[in-house]
Amino acid sequence: MFGFNMFPETLRPFNVQYKCFSVSMLPGNERDDVERGGKIIMPPSALDQLTRLNIIYPMVFKLTNRLTNRITHCGVLEFVADEGKVYLPHWMMHNLLLQEGDFLNVESTSLPVATFSRFQPQSPDFLDITNPKAVLENALRLYACLTTGDVIAIKYNDKVYELCVLETKPGPAVTIIECDMNVDFAPPVGYKEPERVTAKDEDMQIDPAELMPEPTGFIAFKGEGNRLDGKKKKSSSISEDVPTPKSVQYQRGIPDYDYKIGTLKFLRNSKPNSSKESQGKDANVEFKAFHGEGNSLRKKTK
Repeated sequence: MFGFNMFPETLRPFNVQYKCFSVSMLPGNERDDVERGGKIIMPPSALDQLTRLNIIYPMVFKLTNRLTNRITHCGVLEFVADEGKVYLPHWMMHNLLLQEGDFLNVESTSLPVATFSRFQPQSPDFLDITNPKAVLENALRLYACLTTGDVIAIKYNDKVYELCVLETKPGPAVTIIECDMNVDFAPPVGYKEPERVTAKDEDMQIDPAELMPEPTGFIAFKGEGNRLDGKKKKSSSISEDVPTPKSVQYQRGIPDYDYKIGTLKFLRNSKPNSSKESQGKDANVEFKAFHGEGNSLRKKTK
């Protein structure tokens, strides 16, 4: 017999239980890079144990809350935590329904590479972002994997946006390290589609006649006056009942709503009658200001 193993060493999983705390409880300076990402901080003893095992890189871990059977997946950022403790982002503890100091099971695992993921913003405010895909791509650089059902948090312009992972392919949990992944968005929670009004409905709601100003013909020196001697003034030669000239129906700046494509309209003013006999008939003739005859106050002597 030879003193060496003829069979390759089988993979031994890393499965340890730790007390979990949020990143805000981590001693030292505030770690925004951990809070905004999807990676945890583990103790140095975990690194020693992982190096002795045949772990597939990059290292990905399955986190399980055995009290509630909630599961998620994550990567590791550093091995600087106190022994027996792990530090998680706040959104991850919220998904696992964990409190400060609760026990968390950490197990090494391997996940397929992501090809597709679908997210649903939890607020319509996410639509205010000009390029949401670029913002999400930049935020996911701090993540190692995605799990269907998780609600991740990304920060943009000093504001935190929550996104629910609706779907991941090719499996319910995927790794997103060095991958080419297609991203899609579902309508945000609380978003309502704007009501579309068809052209037919607009015609029923708005009458073009209501948009037209009231046609008022120009009448020079129209008004009332009183005589100096107190006598009643004679009735005006122009009655108030005179119909509006046809020419005022076409006012500048007002479109012709009766226009038909392929037709042309030429508007011409009719020639006014010069005889006095047509005074009662010139109601439909275009009015011209100061157009008439004059008389002299001094009679000519014969």
